Amino acid sequence: MHGHEINVPWWGVLPFAMLLACIATFPLMRQTRRLWHKVWFQLAVALSFGVPMAIFMWSLGGHGAVVHALVEYSQFIILLLSLFVISGGIFVAGDIEATPRTNTIFLAIGAVLASFVGTTGAAMALIRPILNVNRQRTQKVHTVVFAIFIVANCGGLLTPLGDPPLFLGMLRGVPFLWTFKLFPAWLFVNGLLLFSYYHLDRRLHDVEPPLSLTRDASEIEPIRVRGRLHLLWLLGVVGAVALVPSVDLHAIATGHAAVVDYVPFRELAMLGLAGLSLATGDRQVRFVNNEFTWTPILEVAALFIGIFLAMTPALGYLGQVAPTLPLDEYTFFLFTGGLSSVLDNAPTYATFFEMARSIGGEPAVAGVREVYLESISLGAVFCGAITYIGNGPNFMVKSIADAAGVGMPSFGGYVVWALRHLVPILGLMVLTIIAPPLSLKVLGLVLTVAWIGFVLLRPRLAALVTRP
Repeated sequence: MHGHEINVPWWGVLPFAMLLACIATFPLMRQTRRLWHKVWFQLAVALSFGVPMAIFMWSLGGHGAVVHALVEYSQFIILLLSLFVISGGIFVAGDIEATPRTNTIFLAIGAVLASFVGTTGAAMALIRPILNVNRQRTQKVHTVVFAIFIVANCGGLLTPLGDPPLFLGMLRGVPFLWTFKLFPAWLFVNGLLLFSYYHLDRRLHDVEPPLSLTRDASEIEPIRVRGRLHLLWLLGVVGAVALVPSVDLHAIATGHAAVVDYVPFRELAMLGLAGLSLATGDRQVRFVNNEFTWTPILEVAALFIGIFLAMTPALGYLGQVAPTLPLDEYTFFLFTGGLSSVLDNAPTYATFFEMARSIGGEPAVAGVREVYLESISLGAVFCGAITYIGNGPNFMVKSIADAAGVGMPSFGGYVVWALRHLVPILGLMVLTIIAPPLSLKVLGLVLTVAWIGFVLLRPRLAALVTRP
């Protein structure tokens, strides 16, 4: 973001914090609750913070930061748009019983798919089938929340295709296969999330109204996939992300750009594939079965233009103060993860990647000490799930669920879900996977076993507490 080239005052961060406060509170306030569901109102709020901050950064000489933010926003939205359009042409027809086992299998499949078709692609492909399978159940908010945790975020750790931060790492020289070294962390976090979800869903399944369970068990239809041609377009987007070049901002900024460095080949390819999806798709599948509307992607586009512009001073200030921070493998995870939950995780990853590269150390990957690169990667991918705005698919999944009649939690309510179910698992992962001292690893394993026991015994403990 070129934040190191200019001097950003500390108060330049405040408008971004105010925008986050608006996103968190406006859906809850009586005066703004109804307006918040209008895309034009979300855009007005976002631009009222984003445009002044862009002008402010420009006045400080941060032209590159503003241009970079706009280019990254365009790339970000075009990727989401193409995956949203293409997944809208795929419909998993049929309805199987929404048992805890079935739902857990759906989320496990999403955890694997996310690393190979991207968190956005996996989330957009699976959220509608998950909602359809659970349509007879009254208790389904938790299933969508865990889909955001697992499919839209934590599953995408194993390849650079999985999550945008890892793709930025590949562009900076990280080998494509290096991220497979993060498999123990991927297995630890996703395994515990699936374990936690299964036992939570069992408890909630037990308190479902009998009529809901009867309908769910009787309204059975074999699973089949309609719109399979769109799987080809989906793979085309994955190939474009992996193989097709885009605008080379680094070459342009350093004055070494050729004509082709100005052409967004990747984004043009993705838009072309989205157009093919619209042209070749079955309207019945898209607009009737999937109840496709443009509202989810419009909401994301409206809010994130403000987020990308308003966070440029925040990232600039972060770049200034970062050299004074006490950085090791733990603090790299905490800083990258904490900021990835409220800033977009891709530029946050890039900021700490460059910071770690300047520190040096061996053994190194792409000039970054490997243990630091692991912490930065884990923080950016996993902690993007802590809020709705940490990663692009989060808000899209919420919007699709809202449109399907699921009463999703507010911004703050979702954070409470993350603090209860995700953050403790990430804490255990830090102790067990990242921590080099044997004593901390042992402590992490002991606490993990204790946490598993708590999850298993929680229903009995709750019964003892509530017993008269």
